[in-house]
Amino acid sequence: MTSATPSITRRKVQVKYNFERYAYLFMRMSGLILLILAVGHMIIQHVLNSSGNLTLIFVAEQWNSWGWKVYDIFLLLFAIPHGVNGLRNVLEDYIHNPGVMKTINVILAIFVVATVIWAAIGISLFDPEAARQAAQNLPG
Repeated sequence: MTSATPSITRRKVQVKYNFERYAYLFMRMSGLILLILAVGHMIIQHVLNSSGNLTLIFVAEQWNSWGWKVYDIFLLLFAIPHGVNGLRNVLEDYIHNPGVMKTINVILAIFVVATVIWAAIGISLFDPEAARQAAQNLPG
């Protein structure tokens, strides 16, 4: 009794490296990074320090160090594109017109770039001494 071995057909699959593939990978990688950064931020701001202690002076003392500024810029750099990419995915589920979706994608991309640049400049140019003086002049 002989058994016939089925022939196996092998072929190479050409993987497309398009925007959606990179967006998918970005969501997974930024999600892991955000897990570390956001949980670290919450622990530092709300567990190790009292929430009642979160004042302008507290932020000024933290942002007196470039280490904290860089930490918050990285949090910003991953959180905003991650969230907007999630919004883009939801919109693609409901908007089926390619022209409208392309316009929305361009608007979202401009929003992400402008917001990240604007916020990073704001964080990096934050003057802790001016914030301390402003906080001391506040009533109360």
